[in-house]
Amino acid sequence: MQRRKLGRTDLNLSIIGMGTWAIGGGNWKFAWGPQDDRESILAIHRALDLGINWIDTAPIYGLGHSEEVVGKALKGLKEKPIIATKCSLLWDRERNTSSCLKKKSIRCEIEASLKRLRVDVIDLYQIHWPRPDEDIEEAWGSIADLVKKGKVRYAGVSNFSVEQLKRIQPIHSVASLQPPYSMLERGVEDELLEYCSEEGIGVIVYSPMQKGLLTGKFNGERVKNLPKDDHRREDSHFQEPELSA
Repeated sequence: MQRRKLGRTDLNLSIIGMGTWAIGGGNWKFAWGPQDDRESILAIHRALDLGINWIDTAPIYGLGHSEEVVGKALKGLKEKPIIATKCSLLWDRERNTSSCLKKKSIRCEIEASLKRLRVDVIDLYQIHWPRPDEDIEEAWGSIADLVKKGKVRYAGVSNFSVEQLKRIQPIHSVASLQPPYSMLERGVEDELLEYCSEEGIGVIVYSPMQKGLLTGKFNGERVKNLPKDDHRREDSHFQEPELSA
Protein backbone atom coordinates (compact mmCIF):
# COMPACT_ATOMS: atom_id res chain seq x y z
CA MET A 1 0.00 0.00 0.00
CA GLN A 2 1.43 3.37 -1.02
CA ARG A 3 1.73 6.05 1.64
CA ARG A 4 1.85 9.82 1.54
CA LYS A 5 2.88 12.38 4.11
CA LEU A 6 -0.08 14.37 5.42
CA GLY A 7 0.71 18.04 4.86
CA ARG A 8 3.52 19.18 7.13
CA THR A 9 2.95 16.50 9.76
CA ASP A 10 4.99 13.35 10.34
CA LEU A 11 1.92 11.20 9.63
CA ASN A 12 2.54 8.93 6.63
CA LEU A 13 -0.92 7.76 5.64
CA SER A 14 -1.83 4.94 3.30
CA ILE A 15 -3.49 6.41 0.21
CA ILE A 16 -6.72 4.69 1.27
CA GLY A 17 -8.06 5.05 4.81
CA MET A 18 -10.70 3.12 6.73
CA GLY A 19 -13.85 5.20 7.10
CA THR A 20 -16.26 4.20 9.87
CA TRP A 21 -19.37 6.29 9.30
CA ALA A 22 -21.48 3.26 8.37
CA ILE A 23 -20.38 0.99 11.21
CA GLY A 24 -22.03 3.28 13.74
CA GLY A 25 -25.20 1.29 13.10
CA GLY A 26 -28.79 2.38 12.68
CA ASN A 27 -31.35 4.48 14.53
CA TRP A 28 -29.86 7.95 14.20
CA LYS A 29 -30.32 10.81 11.75
CA PHE A 30 -27.55 9.93 9.29
CA ALA A 31 -27.42 6.16 9.76
CA TRP A 32 -26.65 3.58 7.08
CA GLY A 33 -29.00 0.99 8.52
CA PRO A 34 -28.28 -1.81 11.04
CA GLN A 35 -24.72 -3.14 11.18
CA ASP A 36 -23.09 -6.26 12.61
CA ASP A 37 -20.32 -5.22 15.03
CA ARG A 38 -18.47 -8.48 14.55
CA GLU A 39 -18.37 -7.98 10.79
CA SER A 40 -17.28 -4.37 11.28
CA ILE A 41 -14.35 -5.44 13.46
CA LEU A 42 -13.37 -8.12 10.95
CA ALA A 43 -13.49 -5.50 8.18
CA ILE A 44 -11.19 -3.21 10.16
CA HIS A 45 -8.72 -6.02 10.78
CA ARG A 46 -8.81 -6.99 7.10
CA ALA A 47 -8.14 -3.39 6.08
CA LEU A 48 -5.11 -3.27 8.37
CA ASP A 49 -3.86 -6.58 6.98
CA LEU A 50 -4.05 -5.11 3.47
CA GLY A 51 -1.86 -2.16 4.42
CA ILE A 52 -4.32 0.53 5.44
CA ASN A 53 -2.74 2.30 8.42
CA TRP A 54 -5.30 4.89 9.50
CA ILE A 55 -8.89 4.89 10.66
CA ASP A 56 -11.21 7.89 10.50
CA THR A 57 -14.18 8.01 12.85
CA ALA A 58 -16.32 10.50 14.77
CA PRO A 59 -18.40 10.53 17.96
CA ILE A 60 -21.56 11.33 16.02
CA TYR A 61 -21.31 8.14 13.94
CA GLY A 62 -23.86 5.97 15.67
CA LEU A 63 -23.88 8.41 18.60
CA GLY A 64 -20.66 7.04 20.04
CA HIS A 65 -21.03 3.49 18.76
CA SER A 66 -18.58 3.76 15.86
CA GLU A 67 -15.79 4.87 18.20
CA GLU A 68 -16.65 2.01 20.55
CA VAL A 69 -16.40 -0.53 17.72
CA VAL A 70 -13.06 0.92 16.62
CA GLY A 71 -11.85 0.71 20.21
CA LYS A 72 -12.78 -2.97 20.36
CA ALA A 73 -11.02 -3.59 17.04
CA LEU A 74 -7.84 -1.97 18.37
CA LYS A 75 -7.75 -4.12 21.48
CA GLY A 76 -4.80 -6.49 21.49
CA LEU A 77 -3.21 -5.15 18.31
CA LYS A 78 0.59 -5.04 18.55
CA GLU A 79 0.82 -2.22 16.02
CA LYS A 80 -1.88 0.41 16.35
CA PRO A 81 -3.07 2.34 13.29
CA ILE A 82 -3.23 6.12 13.14
CA ILE A 83 -6.53 7.28 14.64
CA ALA A 84 -8.45 10.31 13.44
CA THR A 85 -11.68 11.43 15.08
CA LYS A 86 -13.69 14.60 15.40
CA CYS A 87 -15.68 16.96 17.62
CA SER A 88 -18.52 19.51 17.47
CA LEU A 89 -21.62 17.33 16.99
CA LEU A 90 -23.55 16.30 20.11
CA TRP A 91 -26.67 14.30 20.93
CA ASP A 92 -29.15 14.01 23.78
CA ARG A 93 -31.05 11.13 25.38
CA GLU A 94 -33.74 11.38 22.71
CA ARG A 95 -31.02 11.01 20.05
CA ASN A 96 -31.51 14.56 18.80
CA THR A 97 -28.31 16.08 17.43
CA SER A 98 -26.88 19.58 17.77
CA SER A 99 -23.65 21.50 17.17
CA CYS A 100 -21.39 23.05 19.79
CA LEU A 101 -17.88 24.53 19.54
CA LYS A 102 -17.52 25.85 23.07
CA LYS A 103 -14.29 25.11 24.92
CA LYS A 104 -15.97 23.23 27.77
CA SER A 105 -17.87 21.02 25.34
CA ILE A 106 -14.74 20.07 23.41
CA ARG A 107 -12.95 19.17 26.64
CA CYS A 108 -15.77 16.77 27.46
CA GLU A 109 -15.82 15.37 23.93
CA ILE A 110 -12.12 14.52 23.84
CA GLU A 111 -12.31 12.62 27.13
CA ALA A 112 -15.31 10.63 25.92
CA SER A 113 -13.59 9.80 22.62
CA LEU A 114 -10.39 8.68 24.35
CA LYS A 115 -12.45 6.37 26.55
CA ARG A 116 -14.50 4.88 23.72
CA LEU A 117 -11.44 4.39 21.51
CA ARG A 118 -9.37 3.00 24.40
CA VAL A 119 -6.36 5.17 23.55
CA ASP A 120 -4.33 7.79 25.42
CA VAL A 121 -3.89 10.22 22.54
CA ILE A 122 -5.72 11.08 19.31
CA ASP A 123 -3.39 11.30 16.31
CA LEU A 124 -5.60 13.69 14.35
CA TYR A 125 -8.44 15.59 16.02
CA GLN A 126 -10.77 17.44 13.68
CA ILE A 127 -13.59 19.95 13.97
CA HIS A 128 -16.35 18.05 12.19
CA TRP A 129 -18.45 21.02 11.08
CA PRO A 130 -17.82 24.78 11.54
CA ARG A 131 -21.12 25.38 13.32
CA PRO A 132 -21.82 27.83 14.78
CA ASP A 133 -19.43 29.84 12.65
CA GLU A 134 -18.83 32.50 15.31
CA ASP A 135 -17.29 29.94 17.67
CA ILE A 136 -14.65 28.38 15.39
CA GLU A 137 -11.83 30.46 16.88
CA GLU A 138 -12.77 29.41 20.42
CA ALA A 139 -12.91 25.77 19.35
CA TRP A 140 -9.57 25.96 17.57
CA GLY A 141 -7.93 27.50 20.61
CA SER A 142 -9.33 24.69 22.74
CA ILE A 143 -7.91 22.04 20.41
CA ALA A 144 -4.56 23.84 20.40
CA ASP A 145 -4.57 23.46 24.19
CA LEU A 146 -5.25 19.73 23.81
CA VAL A 147 -2.18 19.47 21.57
CA LYS A 148 -0.07 21.20 24.22
CA LYS A 149 -1.41 18.82 26.88
CA GLY A 150 -0.49 15.77 24.80
CA LYS A 151 -4.03 14.50 24.30
CA VAL A 152 -3.90 15.31 20.57
CA ARG A 153 -0.96 15.05 18.16
CA TYR A 154 -2.30 17.09 15.26
CA ALA A 155 -5.32 19.33 14.74
CA GLY A 156 -7.40 19.35 11.57
CA VAL A 157 -10.79 20.42 10.30
CA SER A 158 -13.58 19.09 8.11
CA ASN A 159 -16.03 20.97 5.88
CA PHE A 160 -14.26 24.34 6.30
CA SER A 161 -14.10 27.07 3.66
CA VAL A 162 -10.95 28.96 2.69
CA GLU A 163 -12.18 31.98 4.63
CA GLN A 164 -12.65 29.88 7.76
CA LEU A 165 -9.20 28.32 7.38
CA LYS A 166 -7.67 31.79 7.20
CA ARG A 167 -9.40 32.77 10.44
CA ILE A 168 -8.01 29.91 12.51
CA GLN A 169 -4.50 29.58 11.07
CA PRO A 170 -3.02 32.41 13.20
CA ILE A 171 -4.19 30.56 16.34
CA HIS A 172 -2.63 27.17 15.55
CA SER A 173 -1.38 25.39 12.44
CA VAL A 174 -3.95 23.39 10.48
CA ALA A 175 -2.67 19.88 9.79
CA SER A 176 -5.44 18.83 7.44
CA LEU A 177 -8.77 19.52 5.81
CA GLN A 178 -11.37 16.81 5.22
CA PRO A 179 -13.88 17.87 2.55
CA PRO A 180 -16.34 15.83 0.47
CA TYR A 181 -14.81 15.00 -2.91
CA SER A 182 -15.90 12.64 -5.64
CA MET A 183 -16.67 12.62 -9.36
CA LEU A 184 -20.08 14.02 -8.42
CA GLU A 185 -18.98 16.44 -5.69
CA ARG A 186 -16.12 18.56 -7.04
CA GLY A 187 -16.62 21.88 -5.31
CA VAL A 188 -13.23 21.68 -3.58
CA GLU A 189 -11.55 22.13 -6.96
CA ASP A 190 -12.70 25.76 -7.11
CA GLU A 191 -10.23 27.10 -4.54
CA LEU A 192 -9.83 24.78 -1.54
CA LEU A 193 -7.34 22.33 -3.04
CA GLU A 194 -5.10 25.09 -4.38
CA TYR A 195 -5.17 26.96 -1.08
CA CYS A 196 -4.32 23.86 0.94
CA SER A 197 -1.44 23.07 -1.41
CA GLU A 198 -0.05 26.58 -1.03
CA GLU A 199 -0.37 26.49 2.76
CA GLY A 200 0.95 22.96 3.30
CA ILE A 201 -2.40 21.75 4.64
CA GLY A 202 -2.96 18.05 4.05
CA VAL A 203 -6.20 16.92 2.40
CA ILE A 204 -8.04 13.71 3.24
CA VAL A 205 -11.40 13.51 1.48
CA TYR A 206 -14.60 11.78 2.52
CA SER A 207 -17.19 9.96 0.40
CA PRO A 208 -14.90 9.55 -2.65
CA MET A 209 -17.26 6.84 -3.91
CA GLN A 210 -20.29 9.05 -3.17
CA LYS A 211 -21.58 6.76 -0.42
CA GLY A 212 -21.35 3.72 -2.67
CA LEU A 213 -23.18 5.19 -5.65
CA LEU A 214 -20.06 5.24 -7.85
CA THR A 215 -19.54 1.51 -7.40
CA GLY A 216 -22.14 1.04 -10.13
CA LYS A 217 -24.16 -1.30 -7.93
CA PHE A 218 -27.13 0.98 -7.30
CA ASN A 219 -30.38 1.26 -9.19
CA GLY A 220 -33.88 2.36 -8.24
CA GLU A 221 -34.82 -1.07 -6.94
CA ARG A 222 -31.80 -1.36 -4.67
CA VAL A 223 -32.40 2.12 -3.26
CA LYS A 224 -36.02 1.15 -2.47
CA ASN A 225 -34.72 -1.87 -0.55
CA LEU A 226 -32.33 0.12 1.63
CA PRO A 227 -33.18 -0.02 5.36
CA LYS A 228 -35.69 2.60 6.46
CA ASP A 229 -33.05 4.31 8.61
CA ASP A 230 -30.45 4.46 5.83
CA HIS A 231 -30.06 8.19 5.20
CA ARG A 232 -29.15 7.59 1.56
CA ARG A 233 -32.86 7.08 0.84
CA GLU A 234 -33.22 10.86 1.25
CA ASP A 235 -29.98 11.78 -0.57
CA SER A 236 -30.69 13.52 -3.88
CA HIS A 237 -27.90 11.55 -5.57
CA PHE A 238 -29.88 8.37 -4.86
CA GLN A 239 -33.10 9.78 -6.28
CA GLU A 240 -34.25 10.46 -9.81
CA PRO A 241 -33.27 12.11 -12.05
CA GLU A 242 -29.76 12.05 -10.54
CA LEU A 243 -29.72 8.30 -9.88
CA SER A 244 -29.96 7.48 -13.59
CA ALA A 245 -27.89 10.43 -14.83
